[in-house]
Amino acid sequence: MPSTTVALSRVRSRRIVGAATNPRGNCVPVNAGVATLDVFESDLGWIAVSAVDRRLLGVTFGHARRADALAAAKNHRMIGVSPTGDSQAWLADLRERFRSFARGEFEDFRDVAIDESHLTAFERSVVKACRAIPYGETMSYGQLAAKVGRAGAARAVGRVMATNRYPLVVPCHRVLASGGGLGGYSAPQGLAMKRRLLAMEAADARTTLFAK
Repeated sequence: MPSTTVALSRVRSRRIVGAATNPRGNCVPVNAGVATLDVFESDLGWIAVSAVDRRLLGVTFGHARRADALAAAKNHRMIGVSPTGDSQAWLADLRERFRSFARGEFEDFRDVAIDESHLTAFERSVVKACRAIPYGETMSYGQLAAKVGRAGAARAVGRVMATNRYPLVVPCHRVLASGGGLGGYSAPQGLAMKRRLLAMEAADARTTLFAK
């Protein structure tokens, strides 16, 4: 499957032009010289990944065409330049991990660092708890709220999930509505994609269990 690393912009005065912005509209502070944007095809459609210093700035996936992935990256203010050295190797490894996951194979992205500078303390706690949900398992918005010590804050948790910049890495597809309903999902194909991811993980978990 093809892969393209796209050169888009460079840092000016400690600000990356076109860098991701938080909900308040502020540029995410990144003190690195360059960021990278990798665009590649997978079994879950085209994926775009933006990163700096081995830390993710954003992920978008499920696109039918490379142009769609690039448009979504631009809309999400994800940026990048051509990687070199260690960053190139790290990005290539991450690309293959995404492709492996998209094929329905087990992947645990909890070791992948993400930029959290745009998050509040509550939002960081929700993201951390979400990342701890095991592959093939789910949790409700209410359960996740209770997990971070904010029982009754299911709607607030839902908002954090809805604005998740790192789908798959922060597995918001594993968070469901009360009663087992799917809730929402903002990736292309919406709930159909969420249902597909859950079915894919459940099938792989069963295969792994029976193989033991």
